[in-house]
Amino acid sequence: MMNQYLPQVKEQREADHAIDPIFLNRWSPRSYKSDAVPDEVLFSLFEAARWAPSASNEQPWRFVFARTQEDKERFYPFIADGNRVWCEKAPVLVLVISKTIGSRGTHNRAHAFDAGTAWGYLALEATRQGLVTHAMGGFDPEKAREVLGIPEGYEPQAVIAVGYQGEKEALNEALQEREKPSTRRALSETVFEGVFTAK
Repeated sequence: MMNQYLPQVKEQREADHAIDPIFLNRWSPRSYKSDAVPDEVLFSLFEAARWAPSASNEQPWRFVFARTQEDKERFYPFIADGNRVWCEKAPVLVLVISKTIGSRGTHNRAHAFDAGTAWGYLALEATRQGLVTHAMGGFDPEKAREVLGIPEGYEPQAVIAVGYQGEKEALNEALQEREKPSTRRALSETVFEGVFTAK
């Protein structure tokens, strides 16, 4: 278990209340090594996601992953150019999909919320395993649907790059400037007792 802050995280992030370092150590780098992720490590991420909570235990999340060059090249056309410039070096790409219809045949209002929770579990296990992840909203869901044969009733949510962190210097200059853990707004701006106050 990772029980200390990573050096780059320690410089950028500080928790106001005591939490496990894994929550701050998880961030979204763009520089990846080409090293393959072993099966036992990769599938531990999906195993962690499997145990995420979901409304009525519907487990609406689905994952399509690509790690061969052939499969990754199938992903590239639906990923935005601004993301492709760095994510093509990642050894694994994952598309998160949510099933929109529940077991009773009605719309599952929580499908995206629950799929997001599963992604969070996956990301934390990746951090624990010494991997980095970066979720991307910059992709064409309809193109992904077409390329990967995703039927109606399932909604593409995000593409995730997975792998081992590379050197910042491997990125172009503009991305190098962004290659650091982001901060977060204060709890007082996001947590409200009793009633909500927009800020």
